[in-house]
Amino acid sequence: MFRKAVGAVGVVGLAVVPLLGGAAGASAESASPAPGAGPSPGVRLAYHVAQGSALEAGDALWFSLEGMPPGWDKAEVTSPALQEPITLTPVQKGTTQSVQVDGEGTQHRIRSGLRPGTYPATATSHGRTVATARLEVAAENSARIDRFVIGPRDALPGSGTPASLRPGSDVRVVLTDLRPAPGENSLTVTSPVFGGPLTIRTDSPDNPGCTCDDDGTVYAGHARLRGDVRDGRYTVTVVSHHGQRTTKQHVTIAGRTVTDGGPSWAVTGGVAAAGLALASGGVFTVRRRRSRRAEPSA
Repeated sequence: MFRKAVGAVGVVGLAVVPLLGGAAGASAESASPAPGAGPSPGVRLAYHVAQGSALEAGDALWFSLEGMPPGWDKAEVTSPALQEPITLTPVQKGTTQSVQVDGEGTQHRIRSGLRPGTYPATATSHGRTVATARLEVAAENSARIDRFVIGPRDALPGSGTPASLRPGSDVRVVLTDLRPAPGENSLTVTSPVFGGPLTIRTDSPDNPGCTCDDDGTVYAGHARLRGDVRDGRYTVTVVSHHGQRTTKQHVTIAGRTVTDGGPSWAVTGGVAAAGLALASGGVFTVRRRRSRRAEPSA
C-alpha cells in the first residue's frame, strides 16, 4: 500500500526523508575508506521503515542517498539481508538526493526468515562504493507494544496508569500491539493483584474505542483486584507472540478496600492523576464503533 502511495505522489514523496519518518536503525559507516575503494566523503546511505518502526525480517524498506555529486545517474544498494538489489536514481537531474526505483514485480524487502542481527548494506555507482550502512534487523513478527495500561473500569484508559488503585477495585486492562502475531486473538495477563490469570481479547467490549489505537490491534478485558492486597507496587505481566514476547507494567495499590461501590482511585486526587494520564497520551477521541479488530501484520 505504501509503495502505491509513493507512486501516486511521484518521486518527491520518496526522496524527502521527513516524509518517510525517522531512519530507524540506519547508520552510515564512519571509518576511513581505502583509497579509491571506500565510501565517498559526505555521502550518506539511510534506510526507512513505514511508521518509523523497527526493521524486521520480511519487512519492506526504502533507501535514500544524500550528498551525491552533481551529475550522478544511478546507484545500486546490495546486502545479504535484501531479497534483491535496490536501484536509486536522482530525484531530478543535478540533485544530490535520491529516489528508489520501484518497478513492477520488485521485492524491496528484507528476506523472510532472516535471523536477527546486523547486516551490511552497500551503495555502488558504476562499480565504485559510494556509501555503506548497517541494517539492524529484528526477528520476524516481533511485537511492537504501543501501550499496556491498567486503570479503573469506569474511566477511559490513558497512556499510563493512575497514581494508585484501591484493593477490590474493578479495573480494565488494555494492550495495543502495532505488530500482532497472526492468529493471536487473546492474551493472558498475570499479577499478584488478580485472583487468577486474566484473559484479554481482541473482540472484547472493554475495548475503549480510542482512535489512538487505530494503527494496532487492541486486546482488552476487565477484572476485580483482590481485596486483601497490601499497599505496594506490583508487576502486571502479559505474554504475547505465542510466548516470544513478555511485556510488563506496574500498578500501585493503596488505600482502603472498595466494598461499597466507591471510586477505584486511592484518593480523590486520583481523578486528576487519570486526567494527567489522558493528557500525556495526547488527544483521546472515542469512536462510535466500540470494537475494532485490525488485521495482523506480517
